[in-house]
Amino acid sequence: MSVTKSYAGDGGYPASYYAASRNIIRTPTRLKGRVETDICVVGAGYTGLATAIHLAEKGYKVTVVEGAQVGWGASGRNGGQVVNGLNASLSAIQHRFGEDAARFIGGLVQEGGRIIRRLVSRYRIDCDLKSGNIYAAYTGAHMKELEAKQALWRKYGMDDHLLLDRENLRKLVDSEAYCGGMLDISGGHMHPLNLVLGEARAFESLGGIIYEMSPVTRVDHKAGRPTVHTKEGEVSARIVVLCGNAYLGDAVPELVSRVMPVSTQMITTAPLGEELAQSLIPSDMCVEDVRYILDYFRLSADKRMIFGGGTVYGGTDPADVVAKLRPNLEKVFPRLKGVKIDYAWSGNFALSFTRVPQMGRIGANTYFAHGYSGHGVTGSHLFGRTLAEAIDGDQSRFDMFEKLPWYPFPGGRMFRAQYSTIGSWWYSFKDAVGW
Repeated sequence: MSVTKSYAGDGGYPASYYAASRNIIRTPTRLKGRVETDICVVGAGYTGLATAIHLAEKGYKVTVVEGAQVGWGASGRNGGQVVNGLNASLSAIQHRFGEDAARFIGGLVQEGGRIIRRLVSRYRIDCDLKSGNIYAAYTGAHMKELEAKQALWRKYGMDDHLLLDRENLRKLVDSEAYCGGMLDISGGHMHPLNLVLGEARAFESLGGIIYEMSPVTRVDHKAGRPTVHTKEGEVSARIVVLCGNAYLGDAVPELVSRVMPVSTQMITTAPLGEELAQSLIPSDMCVEDVRYILDYFRLSADKRMIFGGGTVYGGTDPADVVAKLRPNLEKVFPRLKGVKIDYAWSGNFALSFTRVPQMGRIGANTYFAHGYSGHGVTGSHLFGRTLAEAIDGDQSRFDMFEKLPWYPFPGGRMFRAQYSTIGSWWYSFKDAVGW
């Protein structure tokens, strides 16, 4: 049998821990010939499936077209952390876009986590969902950032954050690396690929159709009834929703300059055993530090340490993921020095210049959402619901996001990665000296 070559190779999942431990094995159906539908969603990740589920629940006929397999991109490779908020802080949003924008966004940044919990409960998705996430501070300056964040979130009605001194943090995550931190009791973590696979099954239970292994080659969005084209077929729809994020490629030229793919890396240890795992993270919560180039980690259901971090602007993969991440893992947990690493992988997220995700339209009947900038687990579910609301007739929240200004990366497509790398060096220097 011939193999379809695309941005995703043969469409198989990367050799990650998540792929090895997924609990749903799908048989992909390719798009062949012409299909007509109410709504065509491009991308079977969190944004696409959240949009599709909310529309299917309202009775729409929805078809999803995916270039590889469900959750092949960031939705099935990420850290699995349900972290509230956007990459850009509420203070940055307030400064750039004004008080009205900050109040609007502050009122809904926790909604994505609630959507995830509703879907998991309603559709009985088995994804090992747990509560609580911890922000860890290396320096006194980091603690001041967390104090300011707690105060600002309280201003906008969110009071789920508890500041932790060194002693109290050690009760939750036993590492000498940190001087304190903050607990968000409304956060959490889960198996990200099992979540998105469960969402796909939920969507199909509502009558939805998913075509996989069908990379989109172009989208005709100027006609009254837009059409999504693949190599072997096409979907004509009343509305098209583009949710390809970092993996949409050049299929829609109008979106190329809006975001940049950025690679992040992850490793997973061999099983640590109940005693050692419990001693490292007694709370069994997920953790991320507050540096610009941060580390993030948590325990899996079978008591492995899942550890991620690092960035490569432009979306290329480092030569040796383990060599890149092991020193950071052993710095946080010296007891894991030399631990066996069973899985290592990389994946891209879509970075926007302002670090605020974007939502909008190209043409009258083609919507898009992308640019979560590394905070896509909750943001994608929020945007999926918001897109569905807009398509169903309530565009109030969609309009607020669409009005937020966006800016292309300086240097254009050719030099945007170099520009961002230089910027990251400066912030990494600030991290190193404790500013």
